[in-house]
Formats: sequence, C-alpha cells, structure tokens
Amino acid sequence: MSRSRVAWVVLPTALAMTLSACGGGGGSNNATDGKDNPEGTVSIYGTEPKSTLFPANTTEAGGGKVTDSLFSRLVGYKTEDGAPYNLMADSITTSDAKVYTIKLKQGWKFHDGTEVKAKNFVDAWNWAAYAPNAQQAASFFSPIAGFEDVHPSDENAKPAKDKMSGLELVGDYEFKVTLNGPTSVFTTMIGYTPFSPMADSFFADPKAAEAKPIGNGPLKFVSRTPNALIKMERFDDYKGEDKVHFKTLDYKIYSSQETAYQDLVAGKLDFMEALPPSAKVGEKYKADLGDAVVNANLLGQSAIAFPQYIPEFKNLKLRQAVSMAINREQITKTVLAGSYVPSTSFVSPGIKGYRPDTCGEYCKYNPEKAKQLFQESGFTGTKLTIQSNQDGGRKEPLEAACNSIKQALGVDCEFVGATNFGAFRQIVDGKQLTGMSRSDWSADYPSIENFLNPLYRTGGSSNDSNYDNPEVNALLKKADETANEEEAIKIYQQAEDIIAKDLPSMPTWNEKGIGGRSKNLLAAKMSFKRQGALESFRVKA
Repeated sequence: MSRSRVAWVVLPTALAMTLSACGGGGGSNNATDGKDNPEGTVSIYGTEPKSTLFPANTTEAGGGKVTDSLFSRLVGYKTEDGAPYNLMADSITTSDAKVYTIKLKQGWKFHDGTEVKAKNFVDAWNWAAYAPNAQQAASFFSPIAGFEDVHPSDENAKPAKDKMSGLELVGDYEFKVTLNGPTSVFTTMIGYTPFSPMADSFFADPKAAEAKPIGNGPLKFVSRTPNALIKMERFDDYKGEDKVHFKTLDYKIYSSQETAYQDLVAGKLDFMEALPPSAKVGEKYKADLGDAVVNANLLGQSAIAFPQYIPEFKNLKLRQAVSMAINREQITKTVLAGSYVPSTSFVSPGIKGYRPDTCGEYCKYNPEKAKQLFQESGFTGTKLTIQSNQDGGRKEPLEAACNSIKQALGVDCEFVGATNFGAFRQIVDGKQLTGMSRSDWSADYPSIENFLNPLYRTGGSSNDSNYDNPEVNALLKKADETANEEEAIKIYQQAEDIIAKDLPSMPTWNEKGIGGRSKNLLAAKMSFKRQGALESFRVKA
C-alpha cells in the first residue's frame, strides 16, 4: 500500500522512529487481479466490544477495530511497519520536545457534517482525561501538563480542575500542547485511538453519542445489534489518504472462531485477522485458502498475568514456579501449530529496544526447578486456574498451559472461560479475577513505552496484574520525560529488567501474523496491530 510522503517537523535526533518490522501480506493479497466494486460490501470477523464505542474507553480488540475505523487522529501508522505519518495534522513542531504546536489540515468533517477544528481535539482530550468520566484509556494523557489536576492519583480524591493546563487553543485550526517534560514518544503516541477528536454533538449529549457514535474516520456508524452485528458505511466526505474503496462494512460478531473460519472458507465472511487452532494444524489453512492467506509482521505479546490482589500470587516463588512449568516450545509447536513462537521478553520483537531473554530462566521450561520452587513457595491450595475468554481460539493453548503446569507441579490446574471477550474484560477491569489471567497485548503504536506503561505502571490502562512498584514507576516517568530516543530506551529497558525480576505476568508466546480473506476480496492486507488494513481491501465486482 502506497502512502504519500508527509514531512514531520520535529527535533531531528530525539523523535525519529525506525523499526525492524516489515511487510504486510504477500502474493496476490497485495495487488488486485481483476475489476473491483466500489459499491460492494465487506464482512469482517468481530468479537463483542466490552463497552461503548468511545475512543478513550475502548482498549480491547473487539471494540478497537471498530473505533479505529470510526475515528481518525492527528497521526496515522503505516500498515507495513507502523511508521507514523501526519494524517489530520498539517504540521507538528517543537523546539524542545516539551511544547508542541499542532496545526490541522482544514476541511475535514465529522460524520454529522460539522467541521473538525482544534477545539474538538482539546475538548475531547480534556473529557477523556477527566477522572469522573471513567474512561479506560485516561492514563494515556498523563504526559500532558495538568493531568494530575483532572485525574488525581488517589482515585477517591476529587479533581481540582476539569481541564488540563497543558492544552491551549490558539485558533480554529491550531492548538498547543505542553508536556510535563520532554519526551521522545509523544508524536507517535497521538496516533492511538484515545487521542481522537470528538464532535460538538458529543459534548451536548454523550448518551445519544453512546447509541450512535459520530466519528471523523473513513467509515460512519449505521447500527449495532449486540452479539450479532455492527454495520458501518463509507464516509464519502473523508479527506484522508486511508479512505476505503467499498461501500458497506459488516463486523459480524462470533462467539466461536471455528464457526467464523468455516464461514470464511465458504465465502460467507470476507476477512479474519487470526485463524483458529484447528486451521493451523498441518497448515490446513493453506489448503483451505490458497493464495487468500494474509500474512503480516505483528507487534504484540501474549502473557499470563498474576493478579496481585489475590494473596497467593504475592508469592514470587509461586509465580516463578508456574512460569517455568509451562512448556512454551511444545505448546507453540503442537497446539498452536507453529503459528506462534515462545516469548522470552516483555517487549515484542520488531520494537526498537527489544532484547531477547529478558525473562531469563523463568520463561524457559524446567520442570525440576519449577517443582522445587513450588514446594518452597508453600502453596496450600488445591487448584490453580487460568481465566480467559473462550472465543477467539484462546481456550486451547491455555488448556495446554494448564496441563503442563499440572504435570510439572503435581497440582490441579483448570481453564475457566468467559463466554466472550467483552465479558472477560469486564471481569479483568473490575478486578474480579479469581486466578491467573490471559493478558495479551497488541501494540497501540510502535514504541517500547507502549509495552511497559499501560501494562506495568501503577494505574496503567491494561495493568491486569495490578502491579505496583514505585521504582518501576519512577523509571518509566524518567524515560517518558527523556527527549533523546536512545537514552529513553535505555531507561525503559532498566524498568523492564526490574519487571522481569518481579514477574507480575509471564510472557508466553508471540504470534506470527496469519489471517485470511475470502474469494470475494481481490486484495486485503493486515496491519502490525493485527487488524484489517481497510484501505487495502478491494471487493470483487
């Protein structure tokens, strides 16, 4: 997929981002070999979103793929490697990596026909950060000056203000952002979904916007039938270079990935970004799909979290024993049929700053040492459990992990499944877990910061383990406020080393990007986030 080059105006050394990841799909997935139909319909595999489709409240995959197509932001990411480029921003300038002046491209509209202006970004960011609005991704605004005033660290405290001091409206198409300190990741971070603008109508009636969200992205909302369908339609006034080339998009909600795959092969579903375990055994999917297989280099991480509010998981030796009891090599080769590889670090390969084996011996299968640590832990329970959603092909590898734990430690282990991903995330976010928890992560944007702050900083939006280490918090804050990228990465790595010693979650495996399209599509690519790159889709005429 070609994109026009857009120059960034930033500090030359501090804010450059280079990645080793590359590639979308290969072969005929990347080029149309026949006439396409711009009025056609595309159907995509979906899982039930856990909440409203507000961009700052959607941090999970089911809702994320929907909000990413509903809303556009200042910055976009290239499909192949996640490299940032100016999307709605005309320019982003800074002299110190702390104060940024942002100018918008003019003429962009919301789906209700009103123009997108600078105040729509300022108002949306303030609303999302304001603690009483309880937005899941509020913590992503913490680098902005005045965040503590609108979102106190004490969740029982009343905010001193309802607007951040670091946001200043300069004109209709220009605003200024002042951060707490210089940072190397801000211009990459603001392409993430929570940094979307919101229409004036949203602030006038958020409840109406909950029922029918008004975005500014390439697709506009039509309807939502819970647990069945989310229907979208092309927004013909969209100005972005990532516009779509079809008319209608149906997110079909499935409780079974197997059922979705059968529909894909039968031509009743057009795109899946991940295939079920049964399709991967013996590479069956290659026979089923042929040249309709879609490949991508993903920036993501699979892990199992140890919730620290469960007393038994405060025991480090127990956490170490369980991690060493999982035969990652065998599970990725058999149950996952080589579509994943064992993970040994807390950051995804392909991310600048990734180092192999930061988890050390504790991510390597060693049943003898695991049994020793387990006995030393003094665990007195009768059973361990791993909780997850049952859909999306998640059940099988976690059942295998449980079997591996049982065999190595001699303790019963059970997979406990929620009906769907939305229901599972409500349990996790409500801190209602009773055992270990699947804690997979796909990069929101290509930065080592994105693999550490949300997951391991106290109060992070996806800190499923409820991990709290002041030393890690201090290092992450220091890295966040370091303008030179190379220096910041070294500090992030120091934080990762401490996280590895504490083992609040255990890395398990990294996914190879394998998806599929139906024969109804002439072309389709998948992004580094494991989402369909909708601008690449072409419907057969």
